Amino acid sequence: MEIDDIRLIPAPISINFSELSNEKQNEFELEFQKLSDSDDDPIGRWIKLAKARGETNDTDKVLLELLVELHRKVDNLESLIKKEKPKRIKLNFSSQISSIGFEHFKLKEKILEKDKIYYGRIEMPVHPKRDVAVFFKALSSDVAEFTKMHERDQKEWNSYVTARERVLIRELRAKQKSKNNE
Repeated sequence: MEIDDIRLIPAPISINFSELSNEKQNEFELEFQKLSDSDDDPIGRWIKLAKARGETNDTDKVLLELLVELHRKVDNLESLIKKEKPKRIKLNFSSQISSIGFEHFKLKEKILEKDKIYYGRIEMPVHPKRDVAVFFKALSSDVAEFTKMHERDQKEWNSYVTARERVLIRELRAKQKSKNNE
């Protein structure tokens, strides 16, 4: 696929990333697994076990999810008060993503090296707000293709891309409508 054929939609998202190297690969893989586990915390593990045993079948799924998120927020506040920060790998670059697609994204700056593989964390602007760990390959100095993303994160990413498309369509329709009314 040619870069010009990639369909991208404007979306303001932040990303931190580093080039994948042999010395850092295991460290990146470990963080990738930790960030992608929805059951990274005790309440998440407990809920996962309860679901597996069928104990949540008669529970309102939305209410359960909201309670879990409320519990996580309280944990986050507790961490904030104690000045505890989650341990994250220091990544070399920080940039803004200007546009996204289902399998690709484009940076505002031309800072990638073509054909290099990178590890990154994307700050997803969804509820609950969280970082998504990804591996990606640079197709050019500013366009990249995902090479590895957890299934749950991929579903969230695709939903976000679809939502951005809908916003764009509504904006275009509104502009067309106002143009027609003139």
